Amino acid sequence: MPRFSIIVPVFKVQGFLHECIDSVLGQSYPDFEVIAVDDRSPDGCGAILDEYAERDARVRVLHLPENVGLGRARNAGLAEARGDYVLFLDSDDFYTPGLLAAVAERLRGAEDPDILVFDHVRTHWWGRGGRSEASELLARAGLDTFDLRTSPEYARLFLVAWNKAYRRDFFQGHGLQYAPGLYEDAPVTYRSMVLAERIACLNRIGVEYRQRRQGAITKTPGRRHFDIFPQYEGLFAFLKEREDLAWARPLLFERALDHVLFVIAREDRVTPADRRDFHREIRAFYARHCPEGFTPPEGPRGTEMRLLASSSYASFAALRGARGLRRLAGAGKRRTVGRASKAARHAYYKAQLRLPLDPHLAVYSATHHAGVHGDPAAIHAKARELAPHIRGVWVVRQDAVDALPPGIDHVTPGSREYYAVMARATYWVNNVNWPGSLTKRPGSVHLHTHQGTPLKYMGADLLDKPGARHGFSVPKMLHRADRWDLSLVANRYSELVWDRAYPCHFTSLRTGSPRNDALVDASAERAAAVRARLGIPDGNTVVLYAPTRREYRRGGHVDRIDLARFAADLGAGHTLVVRLHPSLAAGTARGLGLADLHARGVLVDATDEQHVEDVMLASDVLVTDYSALMFDYANLDRPIVVHADDWGAYAASRGAYFDITAEAPGHVSRSYRELAWLFASGTWQDEESAGLRAAFRERFCEFDDGRAAERVVRTVLLGEQPPRPEPAPVVPAPAAERAHSLS
Repeated sequence: MPRFSIIVPVFKVQGFLHECIDSVLGQSYPDFEVIAVDDRSPDGCGAILDEYAERDARVRVLHLPENVGLGRARNAGLAEARGDYVLFLDSDDFYTPGLLAAVAERLRGAEDPDILVFDHVRTHWWGRGGRSEASELLARAGLDTFDLRTSPEYARLFLVAWNKAYRRDFFQGHGLQYAPGLYEDAPVTYRSMVLAERIACLNRIGVEYRQRRQGAITKTPGRRHFDIFPQYEGLFAFLKEREDLAWARPLLFERALDHVLFVIAREDRVTPADRRDFHREIRAFYARHCPEGFTPPEGPRGTEMRLLASSSYASFAALRGARGLRRLAGAGKRRTVGRASKAARHAYYKAQLRLPLDPHLAVYSATHHAGVHGDPAAIHAKARELAPHIRGVWVVRQDAVDALPPGIDHVTPGSREYYAVMARATYWVNNVNWPGSLTKRPGSVHLHTHQGTPLKYMGADLLDKPGARHGFSVPKMLHRADRWDLSLVANRYSELVWDRAYPCHFTSLRTGSPRNDALVDASAERAAAVRARLGIPDGNTVVLYAPTRREYRRGGHVDRIDLARFAADLGAGHTLVVRLHPSLAAGTARGLGLADLHARGVLVDATDEQHVEDVMLASDVLVTDYSALMFDYANLDRPIVVHADDWGAYAASRGAYFDITAEAPGHVSRSYRELAWLFASGTWQDEESAGLRAAFRERFCEFDDGRAAERVVRTVLLGEQPPRPEPAPVVPAPAAERAHSLS
């Protein structure tokens, strides 16, 4: 008997079906069966399913003699299910890698609850959207189980069949079946939730919910949307028969009203011509099923619910129209206040610009005011030591202030203090461009540190890559770069790239990368302290996985490997540490398994570590794709593996200055199988890898000698002529250091 039965109803989806079924069969967890129900599909779906069944014994196909619709097709598959748990998957959607393994682990940890709920992400034809509104609820549940009576807020979870795993004997034992028509998910979801004694959550994106550009029934206006009323009639008929569930009636009545009010407001569901009739049905439903003492919630939705008891459609429509006008008026008021406030700030800034520059004031920022890190942080720290007479002030976003280290003088963008500092600072240090609204004053010195050695196209080179520069203007970027006085470089290769990518009037400083001083000068004690903070067991070999963003995918994140599988394949004595690109930290990437795997101790999510240098120091080997991190990591002279399974797509969409697969700092894998073999065989750290790394290090780390920050401070802030960079020493990896000490 399999652990999971995955039921896939299929109708007119031949263009999406392969991706759906492949996402299931490609799961690392193998103990499942797929029951594909061909709902008399008129296209090639039936033949596609039969081909899968011939190739894989886990796939069974039911060919229905007539088209019965989504709900009854699910029921047909359910009757054939043999698994401990039942999952439903719509045939135009697909699973994310590693989902079933994560579900199996969560079920085991929760001791087989009645229901397990997981997250989803909406995938549009133009790219992936953000996390669902349920993600916060799922995260709040943690590793506990609950029931709906004690945790009624979970009735707000998304009303679909495919974001849950149901214990089969629970589901079938309560006679749960899907009714024909639209909105069939709602009554089954609510019945199961109120009947379940133990519900668990998995804070992980499990399903890519495809938002079809055309043809989606839920976005096709018409009378079919009136199906919602018989669906809820069936639910409340069931509740009426169950006195033991009387507690659930007010809760589900409110959720039902919220649902029907949502539907009537959508022009892609209920047409204006049908809206009055639809409202009449809502009022009739309200009159039949409103529980005694029902209290609508606060806010606009509660007002709509109260109107249903006593007012006509005209009053309801007037309320919605008035609310729209209030929203417009409020927006207009905010715009007026905003314009006045902006004018006042501009006047204050102009007044500050008339004051003389402060020769003892330096302003710092990193990665769009995200905090104190990178090259600017290393320069600031060294300036406090060598040039304490120069006051250093950081520009930091309001949401990042609480994470600042103690003793950091800072201002927030848009404040009066911000404009005073920006108007009078002599030294400006940043690793991205300053806003174009700021004035470059004569006598000020703008130092641009960049964010590492470039592999992908930058600046003017992006003019030939329209997809990669979506959302920003190259001419405006170059106009801001015209304010640079000095550009830091870690190697002559970077110097040539910056001269080409930013055809502006700056001077290159061959100083090395200040943030890499921490790598060159690091001690074994610092690496050990970082490993202890991250909770890495003593003696483990640490594999750091640091993927970069993909411009060819909306949102920037593409799952290249199954992280749970990789962590398992590395085996005992290894710890997988994941560091996402900073631009992905707040996106959907973590929901695609990372947060859950970190919570369960499968791997360590180090994305929020303030200093990436610490994460690198704590590791023994880097696995990356095309991240600039590899150029910094080469300073450590530790193995690097380049996982380049989509190099062609990446290079075509973003552009690259050289072929990293041909001039790699170590071995290159082009599939997960090759990557796993490199580690299983020990090839990742062989002599060939060392030779490739040595050549790479010689080319790209030539100015990194541990004194870059000092060289910048002495040159820029103190006006001295520091010594030229010298070759940097090699810092042993933590595992190698321990091995040496034991020999």
